[in-house]
Amino acid sequence: MTRFTRASLALALLLTPAIAAADDMVSPNGVKTLAPEGMFETTGTWNLGTRAGDFVYVAGMRGIVPATNQLAEGPEARIRQGFENMKAIAESEGASLRDAVRIVVYVTDMYRYRPIVNKVQEEMWGGSGYPPRTIIEVDRLNQDDIFEVEGTFYAPLN
Repeated sequence: MTRFTRASLALALLLTPAIAAADDMVSPNGVKTLAPEGMFETTGTWNLGTRAGDFVYVAGMRGIVPATNQLAEGPEARIRQGFENMKAIAESEGASLRDAVRIVVYVTDMYRYRPIVNKVQEEMWGGSGYPPRTIIEVDRLNQDDIFEVEGTFYAPLN
């Protein structure tokens, strides 16, 4: 075995775990699991989002502050943080809030939280260009949270 062959074999052995880990992030049909840097890590059997072709699907985001992995304090801060988390995941794949083709919002009290959702969304979208939205009142969310938002974004693969 030549020195070049030994070096190539050693390099291949070193890179195999990284290649295998990257392959785990993409399905056989090309669906890519998203885990952008700076976001919190998921707990359990879910991911922050996926890319399938020209679309990015963001999982239900709550008001978890990525730096602390804790819920933001107060209803408006928590709702804004949930939208910011969704935005960060979409942006990691080249989409903006204006590229949202649909969002779904869950709140535990429509009367109390829908006005805050509307306010935050108006500010973040700049007062126009809103995507279709469904808002649903639910009995309970994870960690007894008050809000969750999920989104689908169009982000063409050039």
